[in-house]
Amino acid sequence: MNLRFKALGVHLFTATGAVLSMLALLAAVEGRWSTMFAWLIVALVVDGIDGPLARRYRVKDNWPTYDGVVMDLMIDYITYIFIPAFALFKSGLLPGWTGWVCIIAIVYGSIIYMADTRMKTVDNSFAGFPACWNMVVLVLFALKPSYWVILGVVIPLTVAMFLPIKFIHPVRTERWRAVSLPMAGAWVVCACWAIMVGFHPQSWALWGLMVTSLWLMLAGAAQQLIPQHRRA
Repeated sequence: MNLRFKALGVHLFTATGAVLSMLALLAAVEGRWSTMFAWLIVALVVDGIDGPLARRYRVKDNWPTYDGVVMDLMIDYITYIFIPAFALFKSGLLPGWTGWVCIIAIVYGSIIYMADTRMKTVDNSFAGFPACWNMVVLVLFALKPSYWVILGVVIPLTVAMFLPIKFIHPVRTERWRAVSLPMAGAWVVCACWAIMVGFHPQSWALWGLMVTSLWLMLAGAAQQLIPQHRRA
């Protein structure tokens, strides 16, 4: 197949995220949280695959008519931020004013963060928490902590978007990728199982989600603290 049409195919593949986000939103409006998260997981997988494909087929060169970066950011805002924030607000996990504080912090802080041209570091990591609220909210649904704990997660992570703290990209950050990529895969497996069992509180998937989430959250900061030994 001509490289140009392969590049177009990557754009069309990325665009399926918009359909997935609509399916997730429809499920969220009806309070079908497991279905909503299932669609968001599929969208997350699409987002993880389309980047390497875009680089492989050089979409900027072979089909420059469409801007894949803009398309990706639009879909990411809906699937990573807007729908998870809506679900957190409607879930009943946050009573009264706490729900309003969290959703405003998430959607307002995240749109500013995503517009920041400095959000990527030289090693293809993220400068500040990369607004992966889809993953955070799924873990909160699974663990069902008290609203004070949720506030203690959401507010610091919102602030962390604007701090010089590194967060890894499990695919593109080369350092420790041999661990980070399997951790990301394990997170997806645990998330899928948690969804399948309706976020049962005794499921082994909850422990898996906690361990993998801690790695994905803290590995970047650990890399900042531990200097990398360069080969001579």
